[in-house]
Amino acid sequence: MPQTVLLAEDDRAIRHALERALTLEGYQVTAVADGVEALAQAHKTPPDVLLLDVMMPGIDGLQVCRVLRAEGDRTPILMLTALVETADRIAGLDAGADDYVVKPFDVEEVFARLRALLRRTSPDNGAVVDVPKEVPPSSDRQIEAAGLRMDVQARRAWRGERELELTRTEFELLELLVRNAGIVLDHSTIYDRIWGYDFGPGSKNLAVYVGYLRRKLEEPGAPALIHTVRGVGYVLRED
Repeated sequence: MPQTVLLAEDDRAIRHALERALTLEGYQVTAVADGVEALAQAHKTPPDVLLLDVMMPGIDGLQVCRVLRAEGDRTPILMLTALVETADRIAGLDAGADDYVVKPFDVEEVFARLRALLRRTSPDNGAVVDVPKEVPPSSDRQIEAAGLRMDVQARRAWRGERELELTRTEFELLELLVRNAGIVLDHSTIYDRIWGYDFGPGSKNLAVYVGYLRRKLEEPGAPALIHTVRGVGYVLRED
């Protein structure tokens, strides 16, 4: 069965172009023009993944995302945004989105991000993702490092006694860092492990997620846990 995409985009030209491209790529697409229609369709026939424009009249993409997450809907969401400021992108992640693409975008990037989201939510789809040799099998349910504790199966994480509210992507990024505590992971390894695709040196996607994850990990008077190794990547350690 083809995987289903619910596309919400108010720009008619972009909506039709994406609908056609996704259909040619093998997806079954339902395309709507605003957030109200998107919510109605998501409730009627839940898709495998949502592709939401941020700026739409009435109910925008962020509001759609918030409503679905408040209802307990964990369907992966990819946001389309013309907003380039980091704070605007963070707003999407805070609303519960799993990833975003900045307009103007290359349709191949949209395909890559959709594949990555669907691969992470469909463990039996046959996809194989190479992981760094240092990463132990993901069947290890409880993992700990640098004062962090994670229950991988329950997808819960704590710093000390405080439980962290993490999106799917944030959880997987933190899990990768915890499993490799003290090891510097380069950008390409992280992109490949988390997104299944290296978006190249010009992408700011990883930096945005790391910044947001750092804010969620902050504790007054406690040391920072995620450190930047300039020109290489990131490492989790408690200094």
